[in-house]
Amino acid sequence: MAGPSLAGRLLVATPLIGDDTFRRTVVLLLAHSDEGAFGVILNRPTEKPAADLLDGWGARAAAPGVVFVGGPVDTDSVVGLARSGAVDLHLDPDDDADSPVEIRLYAGQSGWGPGQLEDEIGTRAWWVCDAEEDDTLTRDPEHLWERVLRRQPGTTAWFANHPDDLRTG
Repeated sequence: MAGPSLAGRLLVATPLIGDDTFRRTVVLLLAHSDEGAFGVILNRPTEKPAADLLDGWGARAAAPGVVFVGGPVDTDSVVGLARSGAVDLHLDPDDDADSPVEIRLYAGQSGWGPGQLEDEIGTRAWWVCDAEEDDTLTRDPEHLWERVLRRQPGTTAWFANHPDDLRTG
């Protein structure tokens, strides 16, 4: 890993990513080291109610109250995030006075092997951006990609207006 850890920062997919899995995604990096990186996609809601996934925790799911696709890796696993950080989903939220009131549940995660993420950033597949508190539990995940880009300096903000499909303009 060349440079400091990117954990806690956002990866915003550039239009160069042609893969539908990551097209127009915003990924929150939860870990980044010489061994690789992993995070969750913040803007891929499903239609599955979060309450159907985990007893107790699903009832605390932030609006829109559904499970999100965290990424294509370990899709049978669940990651829980709150504004305060990661959540231990093995604990009953009603047994812990410090349990967050709102969480978001992600099925799967996004992962990169050693040097893979750095290579993708080097080929301009991702913009690395600072996260804001409201990004994790945004009430409007469908527009998160555009919102994150609009707050970037310089010409990067212009990409918020990039059409989803250039053929339809």
